[in-house]
Amino acid sequence: MHPALLYRLLNRFTIIISAIGIGIAFVDSGFNLTTWLQHIFHIFYLIIILLGFIATVWRYLRSKTRSSVNKFAVNKVAVFDLLTSGAIFMLLAVHFFELARSGLSMPVDGFVAIKIAVFVTFIREISDNNFSLNRAFLNPGQFFILSFLSVILIGAALLMMPNATTEPISFVDALFTATSAVCVTGLIVVDTATRFTTFGQLIIIGLIQIGGLGILTFVTYFSYFFKGGVSYETQLSISEMNVSRRIGDMVTTIKSILYVTFGVEALAAILIFISIYDLPGMSFAQRVYFSVFHAISAFCNAGFSTFSAGLYDESLRFNYPLQLIISTTFLFGGMGFIIIVNLLRYLRHRAQRALFHNDPRFGYQPWLLSINSRITLITSGALLLIGLVGVVLFEYNGILAEHQSFFAKLITGLFTAATPRTAGFNIADMDALAFPTIMLTIFLMWIGASPNSTGGGIKTSTFAIAVLNTLSLARGQTKVEVFQREIADISIRRAFSIMWLSLFVIGMGVTLISYDQPELDLIKVIFECFSAYSTVGLSLNLTTELSTFNKLVVSVIMFVGRVGMLTIFIALLKNRYQLNYRYPTEEITIN
Repeated sequence: MHPALLYRLLNRFTIIISAIGIGIAFVDSGFNLTTWLQHIFHIFYLIIILLGFIATVWRYLRSKTRSSVNKFAVNKVAVFDLLTSGAIFMLLAVHFFELARSGLSMPVDGFVAIKIAVFVTFIREISDNNFSLNRAFLNPGQFFILSFLSVILIGAALLMMPNATTEPISFVDALFTATSAVCVTGLIVVDTATRFTTFGQLIIIGLIQIGGLGILTFVTYFSYFFKGGVSYETQLSISEMNVSRRIGDMVTTIKSILYVTFGVEALAAILIFISIYDLPGMSFAQRVYFSVFHAISAFCNAGFSTFSAGLYDESLRFNYPLQLIISTTFLFGGMGFIIIVNLLRYLRHRAQRALFHNDPRFGYQPWLLSINSRITLITSGALLLIGLVGVVLFEYNGILAEHQSFFAKLITGLFTAATPRTAGFNIADMDALAFPTIMLTIFLMWIGASPNSTGGGIKTSTFAIAVLNTLSLARGQTKVEVFQREIADISIRRAFSIMWLSLFVIGMGVTLISYDQPELDLIKVIFECFSAYSTVGLSLNLTTELSTFNKLVVSVIMFVGRVGMLTIFIALLKNRYQLNYRYPTEEITIN
């Protein structure tokens, strides 16, 4: 048999059994298994790790494989393989030393590092294959929807495992929680702090991270990292899913997304840890866990917390540095990855011009801050200001009354105004909100975050385009112009489609929930549906009162809100062949 074919067979076989090994690792962690079965699984893990090591060595013995990618890609992959192989050898040495010292009687079910090594083996081997979306089988929209649906179903199954919960939960509750996590919403029907074990909470935070970034982001980056490139077909498919015309920037954009995400989350975790250093009743490890969990939940705009009362807990509600850190983190996450990268590039250029103003390399660059960034930043700032003024005005003697100083009221008011932008963290008793604050919150939830972000809603750019279009019609203009640029007609059409489809889905949700449970307060139902569609996670304490049917309704609303109703329509109805003719234009009477 040809060595290349033999290597491919080894690679495929390792991928299959390592995938099986990951499933077994979850079963091993999620169920209380007998000792003999744990030992069999343990041997299986070691076989997978050994096969992965053989495949890695073989890969470097084949000179043709190395010549197929650029030198830089080979070097960084070699460093990765060297570090991971060294780490695996070290943990195996420690593991066998502990086994030998215990007389082969040490339990093997809790050795998490072995399971992590199996997962790394799977990632390494599957990434050695060219990742390409088959556009003949699934169009990009269908693949995008299917990826989210698959993660939700897998997450629901994992959350039902006995070791993931302190007491069993129903499939509907597990499905609702998984949907809320993957869709980065934050609505809960069971208490995350008390009903889920640490293992269950780790599953939830994993679902949040995958849902916030999208599974295709990880798959594409791994394909690029290990293979040195991504196929043109895959770049085209991802650009369609992100409504982007610049295909060549896809890999650069994905790398920026990952760097920004993990960089901001790491910084936020450190700052959160510092802000709770004197929190009573928590060990060092618990503070680290709290910090990492809330940093990921905040940046992904998920709103999940390890405290039953969330940030409204007695020990947290007056921690104003913590409020500022978390609110800044979820505002960054809701700004949009591309906007953040563009803004950081603009700020770096401005700093370079200030420091080296005589250097021609750092001269004036027009449109370094793109029109998308300008519209998003201005709209986000205006909405934040409107929310802050509204909350302070309506709640000064309400939920803000318990905060003593004006500075404290201002920070809490800022947090309360910012969290409807799809973050979902509660810093106050939502039932105590004044009616005008509830209506303002619904409005802010509907608009939501910015495009290409971890947040939901119709998005700030959609709302901005609608406002600009209305103003241009009022002025008698035939074009929508801003910053000396004309907004494309397709953007205007897309914006209004997104707006009316969102109201249609929310209206259907309100109708179905009210039909099934007519005793529920209508304003609470409306609030719940807006929160679910915009993946916010705020609730007027209604979620736990929902019937099984209505939990499924809200789950569907969360899913549709995350993937987008327009995306679903495009996935189902998109016509690949556009006929090259136009009908005569007719003007329709509107008012």
